[in-house]
Amino acid sequence: MPSYDKEPTIRINGRNDEVWHGYSAIAGELCDRIGQREKTVVVVETYPGVRIEEIVAGLGSLEPVLIIRSEEAALEPARMNELLERYLTDDRVFGYLAPFTIGEWYDQALLEQMKRNVNGVEQGVVIVIGFGASLLGRGDVNVYADLARWEIQLRYRTGEFGNWRADNNGEEILRKYKRGYFIEWRAADRLKRETLPTADYYLDTHRKDDPRMLTREALFDGLNQTSRRPFRLVPYFDPGVWGGHWLEEHIGLEPVKHPYAWGFDGVPEENSLYFLYGDTRIELPSINLVFFEPQALLGDKVYARFGAEFPIRFDFLDTIGGQHLSLQVHPKTDYIKNQFGMSYTQDESYYILDAKEGATVYLGCKDDTAPEEMIADLEQAQQGGFSFPADKYINQFPARKHDHFLIPAGTVHCSGMDAMVLEISATPYIFTFKLWDWDRLGLDGKPRPVHLEHGKKNIDWSRRTGWVERNLVDRKEPVTGGIGWTEERTGLHELEFIETRRHWFTDKVPHHTEGGFHMLNLVEGEEAVVESPDNAFEPFVIRYAETFIVPAAVGAYTIRPIGEGEQKKLGTIKAYVRT
Repeated sequence: MPSYDKEPTIRINGRNDEVWHGYSAIAGELCDRIGQREKTVVVVETYPGVRIEEIVAGLGSLEPVLIIRSEEAALEPARMNELLERYLTDDRVFGYLAPFTIGEWYDQALLEQMKRNVNGVEQGVVIVIGFGASLLGRGDVNVYADLARWEIQLRYRTGEFGNWRADNNGEEILRKYKRGYFIEWRAADRLKRETLPTADYYLDTHRKDDPRMLTREALFDGLNQTSRRPFRLVPYFDPGVWGGHWLEEHIGLEPVKHPYAWGFDGVPEENSLYFLYGDTRIELPSINLVFFEPQALLGDKVYARFGAEFPIRFDFLDTIGGQHLSLQVHPKTDYIKNQFGMSYTQDESYYILDAKEGATVYLGCKDDTAPEEMIADLEQAQQGGFSFPADKYINQFPARKHDHFLIPAGTVHCSGMDAMVLEISATPYIFTFKLWDWDRLGLDGKPRPVHLEHGKKNIDWSRRTGWVERNLVDRKEPVTGGIGWTEERTGLHELEFIETRRHWFTDKVPHHTEGGFHMLNLVEGEEAVVESPDNAFEPFVIRYAETFIVPAAVGAYTIRPIGEGEQKKLGTIKAYVRT
């Protein structure tokens, strides 16, 4: 049976009496907080996508004399679209990172009228709720209602929600996601970083009619505790047109109609964390840890370079028994900055976690590739009735278990079928320019977006066979070792900011964060344990294929096999920011 833990939890110590489960208990705590006040204003600031009417109904026992839905003062959808047009663009996938703050999306006259309405109440409970509720001022009791981006996407897919102030519930998921990624979530995160530190309570709204609330102090103590010990994010998995069967078999996933293509267990922008307070589990976006404990998590040098952003991600790409990924290229730094407003680009690598005989990786152009001829064939293929001859132009390299292929931005690439890829990448993870998609439709029955105009401006034609073989194909160098362990450098390329080290071991391996965070995966072996030499954190068990993060604040730690006696060789791959 697979041992991979699909619901990793982080036990938070010392705060068990500061958490409430269910609307009855939550309303009871708020009533106690209100006490005998003659008038109380309860402000519930929300992340876009929170079920506002559910919360209003759930807090009905507070018997509010007035409920102000702040979003009724927001700009109308048509006006919002005009304001956002420059940043939305006509593209299905790509927009431009928007600089908005929430106040720019509200009618100030209507806000002032709402404030007068609140001030006009002399007695009783007033509830102010919505994305932007805090624009009406600080309440007597302040609650922040939150959820993770992956949950928002699931609500997009069902049609339960469209984008904020957009009236687009039925719009395709790609456009909803684009508006969230480039615009809404950026403004919402700015507001969260401003308001959450002064809230009285934090409300977990991930599960329908099943809220959990805790004090701000309990939340921030949980973030503090987590930033000083190894931890895992809550993984999620998604079907795709090229998906395989490795994830289903090795992770223990429920069979689905379309095979799983992606597994995300190391993407702090979208994954969750599970905090356990006593018997109550709180789900929160893992990006909160990045926002509010950036120096302990990232380290001073990484924080100085990237700000409160986690710059490395790990994810799975499963084509075993599936199909090729799309042939693609990622933008160069100057291009992504000018075209999309991103400060760094999607450099990456493919670590082959597993592979069947005959698996290959497409990487770089062949030495005799004529750029004009290749582009002409790509353009003809995009018109239909012609299949792009990828084998004519693009190198194919055998892909074997534990090979590591490096993919600096500008390099044409894709994984072929029958490979299980652990993708180690910089975080701007939607910036894939598909060049060719093998004559297929997406799961929605529509052609998957191809971005040839972007792609052809970013292909580095110097990345040809000889250069690729010397620089990008399974480069490994011994670094050091000790009793029962060796360390190898496996990349990444000098143009990429990510360093990766692989350790093979049958005994305890010493590690040190050296002032920066580490992201690791157990790529060989069933089980190992991460420990602190001075017992600064409890032993942390990791299992095959699990990704985990070691914050910068941890400093020294060790990884060893579990059990005594004869040990099979275990392996980890570790990534960190070069400083």
